[in-house]
Formats: sequence, C-alpha cells, structure tokens
Amino acid sequence: MSIGSPELLEEHQKLQDGAIEFAQSELGKDIIRRDREEEFSREDWRKCANFGVLGMPVAREYGGMGLGITEVIAVMEGLGYGTSDQGLLFSINAHMWTSIMPISLYGTPEQKQRYLPRLSNGEWISANAASEPEAGSDVFSMRTRAERRGDHYVLNGTKTFVTNAQVADLFVAYATIDLRLGSMGVTGFLIERNTPGIVISKPLEKMGLRTSPMAEVVFDECTVPVSNRLGREGRGVAVFESSMEWERGCILANYLGLMKRQLERSIQYAQTRKQFGKKIGKFQSVANRIVNMKVRLDTCRQLVYRIGWLKEHGKPATLEAAVAKLHVSESLVANCQDAIQVFGGYGYMVEQQIERELRDAMGSTLYSGTTEIQRNLIATCLGL
Repeated sequence: MSIGSPELLEEHQKLQDGAIEFAQSELGKDIIRRDREEEFSREDWRKCANFGVLGMPVAREYGGMGLGITEVIAVMEGLGYGTSDQGLLFSINAHMWTSIMPISLYGTPEQKQRYLPRLSNGEWISANAASEPEAGSDVFSMRTRAERRGDHYVLNGTKTFVTNAQVADLFVAYATIDLRLGSMGVTGFLIERNTPGIVISKPLEKMGLRTSPMAEVVFDECTVPVSNRLGREGRGVAVFESSMEWERGCILANYLGLMKRQLERSIQYAQTRKQFGKKIGKFQSVANRIVNMKVRLDTCRQLVYRIGWLKEHGKPATLEAAVAKLHVSESLVANCQDAIQVFGGYGYMVEQQIERELRDAMGSTLYSGTTEIQRNLIATCLGL
C-alpha cells in the first residue's frame, strides 16, 4: 500500500511500498503484550536485517545497501506506517545513526571491515554510550575518563539512557582524556561487549518505547586498545555531532508513517462513528482536529525530506535538522493527543493502541536533544 508521496521519485516510492508490505506482514506481532512486558524482539530484528534495513546507509563494500539518505528516510517512513512497534524502530535508528554512521564517517579501514558487516547483517547490535547521570543535555561536560596507558586506554565512568544496552555487542562510547580540556578532551571509542570492565548496571523502565531496551552502563577499569579509538584523540565532539545531524534528521522519519496511519484511522472513525444522530466528522470540533493532524503531517514531511535533499547535495543541514527535530516531535505529540480525542473513551483504551503511540511519542521531545536544546541550537544558527 502506498503512502502517497508525490515528491518521491519512482524508485524511492518502490522502496517505501516494499517497506510497508514487509512491515505489515512481518513485524509488530503481539505488540500489546510485549510493550507491557518490555520485550525486545530479536526475531523482528533479524527480519529487518534480512530485509536490508540495518545496512541501508552502509557502503556495499562493507555488506550494506549503499542507500542515500532520502532513500533511507522513505524506507523508515514506510516501516513506521506498516508496524506498530515503534520501540523496535527506535532501536534500529539508534543502531544506524549513533553507531553505524560514526564508524562509516570516522572509522579506520580496519574498523569498518571488522564492524560494519556485522552491524549490517544483524549479527551484532550496537549501542551509543554518551549521556551521563550529570551530563544529559550538556553531554560534553561528561565525567567518564579515558587514561592512555601505553597501547591501551582505561575508561572509568557511568553512562545512562543507553538504548540497546542489554542486547548490544558493540558500544560507541565517549570519554574525556582530560577534564580540564572541556569538549576538546572528548574522544570516541569502540568497545566490544566482552571487553573486561563493562557492567550493565541498571535496566531503565520507560514511559514509552518499551520494546526498546535501555540501561545504565558502567565502565570500571575498562581497557580498550588504541586501535579501537574512533577518530583522533580529542575529536569526539566532531564524531558525535556529525552523527547527531544524521540522527535528528532521520530518527523521526518512521513517525511520519505513524502520523499518516493515525490520520487515516481518525478519518475512517469520524466517518463511521455516530453520536447525537450524525457522524462525528460532521461536528466542527472533531473535523478541526483531523484537519490539524493533516496540516502537521504535511509540514513535517517537507522538513524531513528537505534534510535528505541537502545532505545528498553535500550541503550542511545543522539548522534544518534542528528545525525538523523540533517541529516533528511536537507535531507528533499533538497528533497523538488529537487522535485520542477523536476516538474519545475508546482512544484511551489499550486495545486501540493510540495511548501507546502517545507514550512512545513523548520521548521524541527528549532524545537526540530536547525541545529546549533544539530551540537554543536554532537560535545560535540564526545568530542570536
């Protein structure tokens, strides 16, 4: 089933249609129970890997599909339309944008050859360890230390909000070589799960995205070879921020599909549900909510696909990614709230699954930089 994207090229539309068909037939089974029990589906992860999702942005020489960013956005939009498991898609986004892309952009040839094929084919799952209990939005005030000892670094510190932590085989982690250097001391590292000194210390129970695992991670005298440093020493900010531009632009693409599906469901319900002797869509208060949902969806799609165009033409998209992240996340929450109001009491029930979509949506205003951080970033880009 086509979402109906007039601005997509024919080949992009075919990719999206294929993603919708795949997601509708293969993903998201038993989602209400799995959400309740916080169960991550390895089976669906493997299905996505076999379909090619995990390796979409990876060069073909490393086992990926070599797709451009617009193609990836189109596929993720299709997956968001086709499956109700937004937690799985959140884990996939974290895997692609905060692990695969930094390795693709800053990894050595040896690092790319060792890790990218495994991350692309689903053999390995990755996690990003950046945020700390006292360094969330202010991520570069991190306290995790990396001390150089000969041909190794020794890491000590605690990371929190680590998506995929419990199931990860590889961590893209950040630590500072000298607290006095501030952001200039931050350095990236690739740390394999079996490295001594990694402790998954505290699983974190979330309001939404509950099928995506999250935990605190402690590095306790964790010894990492110099060959596993990602990028140059003290260049971790550049590594991190380059991945953030990709993530902020793409991590909400699947929610475009969710918003489209929500809109269609709301229209169908308003056309069939009757109250006071007429279809509820004839009440202006209901119709206006659905109109607002449509307007938000269309503006969100333009903002997200604009990032794809800019990146594929070699242009920076820092400002545009922040604008998209801000607007899409806030529009997503508003659309979920409107959908619940359209469905009334039924929208509040677990069976309709809209309440879970709202819970999942709330996190979008926090991860990849909070709404407040996006506004600060936009203001800075505008010279304010």
